[in-house]
Amino acid sequence: MAKVPRNFRLLEELEKGEKGIGDGSCSYGLEDGDDILMSNWNGTIIGPGHTVHENRIYSLKITCGDNYPDVRPDVQFISRVNLPFVNQENGKVDPNKLHVLLNWSRNLSIENVLVEIRKEMGSFNNRKLQQPQEGSTF
Repeated sequence: MAKVPRNFRLLEELEKGEKGIGDGSCSYGLEDGDDILMSNWNGTIIGPGHTVHENRIYSLKITCGDNYPDVRPDVQFISRVNLPFVNQENGKVDPNKLHVLLNWSRNLSIENVLVEIRKEMGSFNNRKLQQPQEGSTF
């Protein structure tokens, strides 16, 4: 099977992200519509129900380097959150602690990362973790 070039792949993701994912609990798009390299993205996750994250809106920054999708994106929370895979100093997601980033393959996408993070927010170990004040940022 032919390898889809980076920009075609990112254009595909942009189109999908702007429509919203599934029930709209995760979305993403370019930070700057004029970014022809499509490197810098914003992501949004609405916290899962029946958890300490319920009704909270989390903002993230996603950076797709020159070798994306062969190399995983860098992900960083802008909204302050307490999760075991998020550095509490700067909001960066530790790729060694989040399954989707640790086992990255070019078949995965920004959508997969956001959905996995939201799923982790609702997991048994994370659903009741005490959280910083709503609206605070890194």
